Amino acid sequence: MNIVKRTIMHFHVVNKHRWFVFIYSIKAGIPIRGLLHDLSKYSPTEFFESVKYFDGHKSPITVAKINKGYSEAWLHHKGRNKHHIEYWEDIKSEENNYFGAFMPYKYLVESLCDRISAGRVYNGKNWSLNDPINYWKRIERDSVVSKHPGVVEFIDIVLTKLPIDGVNKTLKPKYLKKLYKEIYNKYY
Repeated sequence: MNIVKRTIMHFHVVNKHRWFVFIYSIKAGIPIRGLLHDLSKYSPTEFFESVKYFDGHKSPITVAKINKGYSEAWLHHKGRNKHHIEYWEDIKSEENNYFGAFMPYKYLVESLCDRISAGRVYNGKNWSLNDPINYWKRIERDSVVSKHPGVVEFIDIVLTKLPIDGVNKTLKPKYLKKLYKEIYNKYY
């Protein structure tokens, strides 16, 4: 695939992903987060590397990591987008160990919308409501070194509910806020 075609296709995938995140964010009651979602993907650091490694089947970030062992786009992206768990990783200087902070509500819900949308875009017609929880458990859940256990619990519960109750019931703001508050109160 030539560079022009990769550029156009990558741009299309980013826009389609952002569109689905926006739709899910409206359902979840955080429309502004949906509008602002992943704007850094248009920055030169993220866009050019993503075009270079775009293959149309999986994230260019994954392809870059396979090819060169890391992704500049990912390092740039996770440090600028608060809906990524990795953004909230910190270090306790006196103990010199990493920990995950409990994510604020709007970013954690945006993270859910992101997970649901990513699978929908990359899997196309083969996508199902089971995909987000399966991907989370198979790939993401244990890949981030330092996650707050409340964040993991929230994502586990919501993504498990998704194939049972569907998007509209699962992403109801009232339900999400109640669950978030219950989990937050459990830890603080």
